[in-house]
Amino acid sequence: MTQDTDALRVWFRLIRLHTRSRMAIANRLRAYDLSVPQCDVLTTLTEREGMSQQELAARLYVTKGNISGLVDRLVASGLVERRTLQSDRRSHAIHLTPAGRDLARKGIEAQQAFVAETFGRIEPERLAQLDGLLVELRELVRATGEPIEQEA
Repeated sequence: MTQDTDALRVWFRLIRLHTRSRMAIANRLRAYDLSVPQCDVLTTLTEREGMSQQELAARLYVTKGNISGLVDRLVASGLVERRTLQSDRRSHAIHLTPAGRDLARKGIEAQQAFVAETFGRIEPERLAQLDGLLVELRELVRATGEPIEQEA
């Protein structure tokens, strides 16, 4: 096999692993009537509340339109609220409600359990190697200059 063939095989393996992991997380979140994108919004807000929809979209690598629809649904479900920014009355800061904070915690716990059952079973030295390889790959992807905005 050539270097290119090996790289392509590993690429496809990584993509399939990502898809399979995302599906496993989606199955666990379904128990809370929560989608992966909704969970992403809620858990991101646990790190820093009061972001604008534009900041949230950039942080999650999705379009502003996708974030708008997600936030609309989360507002309707009573999980987040929009607060008008004093500095710009056209913009809103997104905040968790108590119900949203509780659901975010459950989503985080579901993901932590999955990680403990999978990545957590890898020996620390090998996990550190994997982490180093992923950082190296991230930098190679960034160096391509490709845009990172995507659909949610």
